[in-house]
Amino acid sequence: MTNPAGLDGYCIGLMSGTSLDGIDAALLWCQQDSIRFVDALALPMPPGLRTALLELCDTKQPSFIELAQAEHAFCTVQAEAVTQILRRNALQHTDILALGSHGQTIEHQPEAEPPFTYQLDNPHLLSELTGCRTVSDFRRRDVAAGGQGAPLAPAFHRAVFSDENRWRVALNLGGFANITVLPPPGEGPVRGFDTGPANVLMDAWHHRHRQHPFDEHGQWARTGNIDDALLTTLMSDPFFKRRPPKSTGREYFNQNWLDTHLKPFSVAPNDVQATLLELTARTIAEAIYDQIPAHAQPRASVIPCGGGAHNTFLLNRLAAHLDPIELCECETLGWSPDWLEACAFAWLAWQRLNHRPGNLPEVTGAKGPRVLGTVTAPQF
Repeated sequence: MTNPAGLDGYCIGLMSGTSLDGIDAALLWCQQDSIRFVDALALPMPPGLRTALLELCDTKQPSFIELAQAEHAFCTVQAEAVTQILRRNALQHTDILALGSHGQTIEHQPEAEPPFTYQLDNPHLLSELTGCRTVSDFRRRDVAAGGQGAPLAPAFHRAVFSDENRWRVALNLGGFANITVLPPPGEGPVRGFDTGPANVLMDAWHHRHRQHPFDEHGQWARTGNIDDALLTTLMSDPFFKRRPPKSTGREYFNQNWLDTHLKPFSVAPNDVQATLLELTARTIAEAIYDQIPAHAQPRASVIPCGGGAHNTFLLNRLAAHLDPIELCECETLGWSPDWLEACAFAWLAWQRLNHRPGNLPEVTGAKGPRVLGTVTAPQF
């Protein structure tokens, strides 16, 4: 196979976030000075697979057969997403430079000894099923270089959202919230980190009490009242005061974390939901205020993306806490909030093929820029 470095063309990003609601596939056209969105789709996560993945995220002793079965099923769904997006755009697998497969994060412990991050994936199977070159395992090189391995989207955010005159913050509202702070040229480095839970606790609590995976538009949270004492307790967690670089996941913020903090309180379920939403809004707003100088805040904007960008009540609370920093809809900048993470991994695959760094050391804490991802070639 010829060396693909320097080639421009179609890449597909595959992303399954911490919400585990499905596989997103995004098709981009990538070239030196242009990144163009072409198409995207989402395949729902089969209920049995979602349950298996959640159990793997929660257990400390997974079995090899459980991992293998979940990995095989996960890659089969990813392959179907690739097949559908190719068919929809009248493309063949030979038209694709690469798939960028993030995999499903099962455990992320960049501060353990030794540090590690584990994304369940099988790029060999994915390449066999699709016929496409596959780039995978993006995070571990950054961790090996002393970084957090996350977030990785900031390099992509810099490529598509930077502005000559305004501060911009890309805010991803998935299971967890992370921000990318993009100053105008000459006003500081790009910064990015996880701020804490976004949807993960709200979704789990809503599912426990309402038997539905998420609180659409924050409607249930609207019916509750914020419990100030509970909110103070939740916000006292040391993670929120830690300086970046930092990242987190289900291994830290989960239902057990919430239940432990709830023990001293007697709070109605809808009040807990309202308080969890306020926790998300407050911790994000405080992190953003901490990163943008006061004089720059009137010319700053925050760009919500991810599933939480559709939670109107959460956006209302964010807007109230962020004033005078404004919220800016992702679509006005030419990108859909639903596909941005999948787009990032399509672009990261293209970066890998062109031997360009995918991390930002000032964001992850790595020793320096690193080319991220392992390439699995197809057999043709």
